[in-house]
Amino acid sequence: MEKLNILIVDDHKLFREGLKLLLINLEEIGEVWEASDGEVFLQMIRTCNPDLVLMDIEMPKVNGIDATIRALELYPDLKIMALSMFSDEEYFQRMVDAGVCGFLLKNSEFSEVRKAILNVVQGNNYFTEEILYKLVNRFKARVILPEPPVVLSDREQEILLLICKGLSNQEIADQLFISKRTVDHHRASLLTKTNTRNAASLVIYAIKHKMIEV
Repeated sequence: MEKLNILIVDDHKLFREGLKLLLINLEEIGEVWEASDGEVFLQMIRTCNPDLVLMDIEMPKVNGIDATIRALELYPDLKIMALSMFSDEEYFQRMVDAGVCGFLLKNSEFSEVRKAILNVVQGNNYFTEEILYKLVNRFKARVILPEPPVVLSDREQEILLLICKGLSNQEIADQLFISKRTVDHHRASLLTKTNTRNAASLVIYAIKHKMIEV
């Protein structure tokens, strides 16, 4: 596995430097860069090529939502994961709509940070469990307007549930005793049917429209 290059975007210098010190000690990590806000980040990605961006949500000048939208317009394959506090709950949906691959709480154990990074760079989504339940409860408290039903096959429903649990395509294939290529095909079909852009937005869609029970 090639070394992963990470870009931390956060306006708190102490947090950035502390996380950087922890990351550079991981054998999987190569370069770790820092940006103090979304504006600096948008300048930096023109010259550096991060495998993953860890993006704070609330920042001066250009916030995490706008920075994510603008970055993905320029670099659609860029992987961005939101660094979140519980107080950012109102922004969760907007960050998913912007295109992030998941959420990581700032007070997470470092072992979870490593797990989240490895999951996302492999093309999976990652939601800290507390955030996932907050999202579930948030949507349960709302009146959800009916939409035309999305018809899923039994296999698609099975795979959707495992995607929502954060399993990779290979892990899903192993659990269901099918090929990874078959899982890839079903995941692509789920994104098309739900008109979602990535696994993170698929998870939100599934929760919002009560397609799964979490």
